[in-house]
Amino acid sequence: MIKLGVNSVLFRDFDFATAAKMIALSGYDGVEIAAIKGMCEHLELDRWEEQAEEIKKAAADNGLELLSMEVASLDDARLTKAFEAASALGIPVVNVGPGGKEGVEEDLQASIETLAALSKKAEAYGVTLCVKAHFGNAIHDTPTTLRAMEAISSPAFGIDMDPSHIYRSMEEPQESLKKVLSRVKHIHIRDCKGRNKGPGPIQDQACGRGDIDLYAYCKAMVDGQYSGPVCLEVIGANQHSLAEVSIIAAESYGYLNACLKALNARETTTEGI
Repeated sequence: MIKLGVNSVLFRDFDFATAAKMIALSGYDGVEIAAIKGMCEHLELDRWEEQAEEIKKAAADNGLELLSMEVASLDDARLTKAFEAASALGIPVVNVGPGGKEGVEEDLQASIETLAALSKKAEAYGVTLCVKAHFGNAIHDTPTTLRAMEAISSPAFGIDMDPSHIYRSMEEPQESLKKVLSRVKHIHIRDCKGRNKGPGPIQDQACGRGDIDLYAYCKAMVDGQYSGPVCLEVIGANQHSLAEVSIIAAESYGYLNACLKALNARETTTEGI
């Protein structure tokens, strides 16, 4: 069964224990812990060993799995710490961005070479390194994603397929997913209105409120027998109340869970009252 989670960056103004509680109350199976320097560090990689038990307890107390970690950076030293932490905490996937600039061949080659080397390191720690096509970056669409897939042979390398970035790169995500699904190990998900540079305000990122055909995207996942994490990633949630960000999480869960239930990819409760 597909497992639904939330990237804790949505709760960037609150501590991890609070984030875990709200994510669990919203119905999710797990959490992607943010370790994104300069944006949200619920996991501080420079002192992850001090935080390890606290993080495991917060997840366990709320019945959540630690589904993934987002680091974003391609810095070797930082990712080494991320792999160490992921291995110790039982987190199977570490997510990064590709870096570089769209349309610059040298940047694309450099990104692929860096990802190849980092995937070898991830392999040694027993975790998977995933990268997503990111609007404006060197890997930004399906053709550049396919080039990375072809060049990187490590089994510890995977694709994190985010429909909002693909949609803003003028593709239809449900069709693009089919082309890369063989290497997809993680999915970031959110909605957006229009094909603008950014995903917009947090309310427009709630699944079902925007222009992306997320039901068709879910169907492509299920038809392709994807069984990894699907984590809501909503950015820009600074100076929002706990109620506001919790509503975004809960509303998105309701939408995604309903889509996946309709596709027989989530358990359906049949007990009477």
